[in-house]
Amino acid sequence: MEKINWYPGHMAKTRRLIQEKISVIDIIFEVVDARIPFSSKIIDIDTLTKDKPKILVMTKKDLCDISETEKWIKYYEEKGYNVVLLDLEKNVNLKPLYQKVKEVMAILNEKRKAKGLMPRKARVLVMGIPNVGKSTLINRLAGKKATKVGNTPGLTKSLDWIRINNDIELLDSPGILWPNIEDEKVGYNLASLTAIKEEILPLERISNYIMEMLIKYYPNIVEERYKTNETDIEKLYLHIGKIRGCLVKGGEVDIEKVHNVIISDVKNGIIKNITFDRYENE
Repeated sequence: MEKINWYPGHMAKTRRLIQEKISVIDIIFEVVDARIPFSSKIIDIDTLTKDKPKILVMTKKDLCDISETEKWIKYYEEKGYNVVLLDLEKNVNLKPLYQKVKEVMAILNEKRKAKGLMPRKARVLVMGIPNVGKSTLINRLAGKKATKVGNTPGLTKSLDWIRINNDIELLDSPGILWPNIEDEKVGYNLASLTAIKEEILPLERISNYIMEMLIKYYPNIVEERYKTNETDIEKLYLHIGKIRGCLVKGGEVDIEKVHNVIISDVKNGIIKNITFDRYENE
């Protein structure tokens, strides 16, 4: 796969704004998708945020393969990360996140006290690549619709402060990537889970990647969703086309429609309990 270079102008602007405001920030919420907890992590986030303490917020717990994602949680915790796994859709429990903020701020406010300064509320910068659930997280924390939410990369365009309660203020930021995505697996993971626009890669290649991952790691999901245990991609597409009505005049299968069906099934969370970043392969 060639390098992916999807880097809209607002991403470069966001990076500049983050660097300008980082001095007033206490904590970083680094938001990643629990289905791709490696691929969705900003490569150079430490350069942007300097030595600010981070809480790694894994969203979409309701869609991930818990057993596989837990391997990544252990991996990051062993590296010294504060990690919180959240379901922001059905079983919303933000207490673990609030507790992490409290623990980090207790340390920071002790340092302020030693300098003769008063304790202050947490100023938290929310960062992540597009479509990992930053806006949904903020809305849950704020208890209201504070930001736009959608599964289209690039909805947030500016940095905005949002008051959560007497203890936390959030600075929301647009999703950012790095200029060149050189790792093929990372690129396909991002495209499969709509972190980059679908037009960046041909639909066929994204669909093929998704199906190859499902056949390899989740054949039971393929069988349950598409009512077959076929593993040959070409035959499988013909089968899906027939059962999902992806037909053209004459009853032939429209393969492009099949690609869209597969991508949409993942995009809309119909296919769930999947984690495409495999810990043993990293």
